[in-house]
Amino acid sequence: MMDSKLILLSSASYSALAPHLQKEIYQEFYQFAYSPIIYMVKEHAATEDIIQNSFIKIIGSAPRADNEAQLRSWMKVVVKNMVYNYFRKTKKSRNDIDADSVYMSESVHFSTEAASLEQEVELTLMKETITQCLNELRPEYRALIELRWKKELSYREIAAELETTEERVKYKLFRAREAMKKMFRRRWGEKIE
Repeated sequence: MMDSKLILLSSASYSALAPHLQKEIYQEFYQFAYSPIIYMVKEHAATEDIIQNSFIKIIGSAPRADNEAQLRSWMKVVVKNMVYNYFRKTKKSRNDIDADSVYMSESVHFSTEAASLEQEVELTLMKETITQCLNELRPEYRALIELRWKKELSYREIAAELETTEERVKYKLFRAREAMKKMFRRRWGEKIE
């Protein structure tokens, strides 16, 4: 594996770097950002646009970082914000987000210098809506979702705890996610209109 060049964004002006370094940095950033964006957006062309817009923002405002881990954390926030901006502009996110990516654990914390107050408020409202939807689910479905995502149990562990089969757990979790997704779309979609 070649050494990471991303840290150069923190210590040098991108435009002052040699063209081959600029290309390597962009390619490394592309590899870094592609998977999470395509997972959320599900369109290659939109993913490419978001990567390019994120990269432009990053090269224009990269902070001084003590290490690459700090820089990568900041870049993740920039990428996430760009995805949310894309969703807001296309009014697509609240209808197309996958159920697994909609359910956020309470330990996720998005507050950073780069995150705007508006985005933090929107995320807080989204989490509140998810909690309301979860509370309105059938108790059986709510228990399954909490075992899977809050307690992070495997299908096998859930089956053992509930004294049932893994197949039954998978089927019921699918039904629970679908019910959750419908409720969430109905509620969150109303906020768009």
